[in-house]
Amino acid sequence: MSKHHINTQCIHGPQKANDPHGALTSPLYQTSTFHFENAAQGAARFAGDEPGYIYTRLGNPTTTELEQKVAQLESCEAAAATATGMGAVSASVLSFLSQGDHLVASSALYGCTFAFFSHMLPRWGIEVTFVDMTNEDELRAAIKPNSKMIFVETPINPTMAVIDLALIGAVAKEHNLISVVDNTFLTPLLQSPKKYGIDIIMHSATKYLNGHGDVVAGIVCGSLEHITHIKMTVLKDIGATISPHDAWLINRGLKTLAIRIERHCQSAQTIAEYLEAHPQVSTVYYPGLKSHPGYKFIGNQMKAAGGVIAFEIKGTLQDGTQFIDSMKLCTLAVSLGDAETLIQHPASMTHSPYTPEERAAAGISDGLIRLSVGLEDVNDIISDLDQAFTKIG
Repeated sequence: MSKHHINTQCIHGPQKANDPHGALTSPLYQTSTFHFENAAQGAARFAGDEPGYIYTRLGNPTTTELEQKVAQLESCEAAAATATGMGAVSASVLSFLSQGDHLVASSALYGCTFAFFSHMLPRWGIEVTFVDMTNEDELRAAIKPNSKMIFVETPINPTMAVIDLALIGAVAKEHNLISVVDNTFLTPLLQSPKKYGIDIIMHSATKYLNGHGDVVAGIVCGSLEHITHIKMTVLKDIGATISPHDAWLINRGLKTLAIRIERHCQSAQTIAEYLEAHPQVSTVYYPGLKSHPGYKFIGNQMKAAGGVIAFEIKGTLQDGTQFIDSMKLCTLAVSLGDAETLIQHPASMTHSPYTPEERAAAGISDGLIRLSVGLEDVNDIISDLDQAFTKIG
């Protein structure tokens, strides 16, 4: 374990780069393949008898630097970087589940994760049960003799419900299940699932880890055994591996992660309080508010509530559409964790793979709006929301 604070680890990682030319910034190894000194060396590397790089799908120095840094931040032994956040989801699941196995997942999830679980896994003979993970009885009742894994997001996208990770870790260990947590919304700076016995921690690195809206990527953290298995099966043979350039960009983004997260959280708290007091807002979903059920986790499981807010405005669906269309500073776009404040309508956008009935069961109403608070001056964001509210009602 590093002796340095986690904020320092974001910049320096587990080891100082040893560039032969003395470059401060780690070089980008933009190469598809690596040469061998002789045939014997090539054979030894393919056999795993000698360390070294072979082909970038199997490993690359730039990718390794990213993997080592995020693994350290998540207090894990190893990590595997993937081409997208969904690449991290699929690698986490397909590496460990087979035909006849059963997965227990939270009823509310990112739309494509839900589609993957509900539409694709059953085609391969993998059974999935969706449950309200805030209800311990419902979680325990869902476990079957063929259950192999529990998968959760916390806070959940987009409802911002908070899941008790100590409960998930304990139930998983009790039933010998692999536990997987999507830690995208909070990052390792605000939440450490490993502390609660979680086996695998994954991220859409597109979001806060990169932070600049110019990369799609994912990363999976866990034990050396689990990560080696992921790399040598799903990532090697299906091939959803990250490009060196994207890994290099995320390494750069990580250097400012701590200061960005601090700003995201401060502004989101201010905006959530503003929205909660606004007469045209019916409900605000943000764990940093005392009115939110997840508030009890602030200060223990969660250091802060993060930078994403969901809320419902009073009025019709048309009012909600008019509100979003009236934004001038905030950008109408999906994703989150960027420098820009992003606003979107989950029911018709990120969570459109759900049927109306499935959205209702997951608590995703037609009037729900998701706001990813950016790094602009918080008063400018609030002014933009103010002027949009004047266009409705």
